[in-house]
Formats: sequence, structure tokens, C-alpha cells
Amino acid sequence: MFNLVIFGGPGSGKGTQSDLLIEEYGLFHISTGAVLRDQISRGTELGKIADSFISGGNLIPDDLMVSILGKVLDENADKIDKGVIFDGFPRTIEQAKSLTTLLGERNMKLNTVIGLEVDDAELTKRLIKRGQESGRSDDNAETIKKRLEVYHKQTSPLRDYYIGEGVYAAIEGNGTIADIFADIKVAVEKAK
Repeated sequence: MFNLVIFGGPGSGKGTQSDLLIEEYGLFHISTGAVLRDQISRGTELGKIADSFISGGNLIPDDLMVSILGKVLDENADKIDKGVIFDGFPRTIEQAKSLTTLLGERNMKLNTVIGLEVDDAELTKRLIKRGQESGRSDDNAETIKKRLEVYHKQTSPLRDYYIGEGVYAAIEGNGTIADIFADIKVAVEKAK
């Protein structure tokens, strides 16, 4: 079993690269954004709570996110035998510690963190384009600015945390999808 976190700012290509990792390695993908958007679109109680945070550009509270992830792992226990990609989680150092605990409770561990490193100007450009193409309401200039501020304040410290844990693999996130994925595969093979 090989478990990894795909890490990077909003619009860094986490979803795109996750799809390629799934195809290449047969990993189970947990995108917290997709899980939350599903809850919001179905109008569940969790979705309503999540929407109140997301629509303001804020992060979901840690305990709520950890509970959701535990539930997703347990409900898909038969699908995670090759490993799991965590996409969009953790976003804080506390969440990283909670993920270690969550995995440990299931006799699992985190093997590597793939860090897609992209500058803010490129992230903003990508998100504006994605919003125009997909109609995602959170991909607008005001929310993007807030999301990047939250990312730099709360999430980017994870880079140093995971470097300290010895599991962070920095990947240049500019370039073609194929070139970025080639670099990711090298990092995954090193971590196996």
C-alpha cells in the first residue's frame, strides 16, 4: 500500500495530476474539495455547514474534515488496497498530525507528499480560466485572492513541516502536464 498527499496552492494541478496517478498506480483518490462539493450540491447538513466556510474562502474546521476522511476511508476499505491519494488535505499542520493518527488507526502510513510548486500569478491565471470554463462559483477574482491568502498563511507551512518529516518531494508545477507527471513518477518511485 502506497499513500500520498498531493499538495499545492489552489489551481496548482492537484486534480489533474491525481487523475494521472490513479491511472498509473491504481490508487484510491480522496479529493476533499469533491467530497465537500458533493455534500453542498445535495444540500446535506454537512454541505450547508461546509458552504458557509467555503463561500467565504475559508477552510473547513479540522475536526469536521478529519471525521469526513475517516468515514470515506472506512466506507471504501475494499478499494484502498493499493493506496490512497489525499487531495486537498491536509491544509494545516494540525490536520497533518491528525492524518498521521487517522492512518495509524487503520495500520496505514503516509509514504510521500508531492508538492506542486506554482507561483501566485500563474495560480490566479489558472483559476480564473477554470472558473470561466467550469462555472465554479469559487473561481472568481475576489475569492481567489482570499483563497491564496489563506493558503499562504495556513497551508504553505506544511511544506516545511513535511520537509522536516522527510517525506516532501518538491515538484516544479509549471510546464506541461506530461512533464510535471514525469517528475512526480520519479518522486513516487524514490518513495516506494
